[in-house]
Amino acid sequence: MCDECGCGLTTVHGHTHAHAHDHTHAHHGGTTPHTHDDERVIEVRQSILSRNDRLAERNRGMFMAHGITAVNLMSSPGTGKTAWLERTLQESLDGRVAVVTGDLATENDAARLQAVGVKAVQVTTGTTCHLDAHMLHHALEQLPLAELDWLFIENVGNLVCPASFDLGEQLRVVMLSVTEGEDKPLKYPVIFQVADAVLITKVDLAEAVEFDWERAHAAIRQVAPRAHIIECSAKTGAGYDEWRHWLDHSGGTTSVSS
Repeated sequence: MCDECGCGLTTVHGHTHAHAHDHTHAHHGGTTPHTHDDERVIEVRQSILSRNDRLAERNRGMFMAHGITAVNLMSSPGTGKTAWLERTLQESLDGRVAVVTGDLATENDAARLQAVGVKAVQVTTGTTCHLDAHMLHHALEQLPLAELDWLFIENVGNLVCPASFDLGEQLRVVMLSVTEGEDKPLKYPVIFQVADAVLITKVDLAEAVEFDWERAHAAIRQVAPRAHIIECSAKTGAGYDEWRHWLDHSGGTTSVSS
């Protein structure tokens, strides 16, 4: 996927690692496996995550200093992150909310959110499949932090890599649409395990896709037993009041709707 988090470093002969070629390569007719490759990949990932964690602490300190509650929204593509943010910002627009949104290309999501009337910064990541603390820090330089109480971070659509990258946020929210299937939390458990809340989105389509609510809740509870589950729809507004109540009681001292 990308060259930043290590998920693109699993190809044996990409030669992203450095070591003496004193072992036999299978494609030259030998049978000895690459005994050093996995070790090198692990070292690269540890180094990247360690650096990211240091930068995340810097972001966290900035949020604390300015009294900002940062919410990291994560999901696969197409679950409705932007649509849900649009409704959230329309319903609770007080001028003290901003958004940083990440995509591989285009500024479409930032434009949609700016149209609602809020400050929105687009981060285009190119080939990188997640936002990291460094990207977020640079985006924060474009925002008037002293004027904010809430920051929503719309992460790149991906259920794998964003789970590993601390951005300095206080709250992590994972969104699952009814069109994805009830077992998605079991297939991608890591990102759900780090969630403070799980939003089941597009509930207005649940009957049409024969969504099994019992199976879905059981799957979420299996991997994320402490996460708060909210069933919602950006189209109908279902679940919005519960979402706002959860934000106000889980985040900072300032109400998102004040």
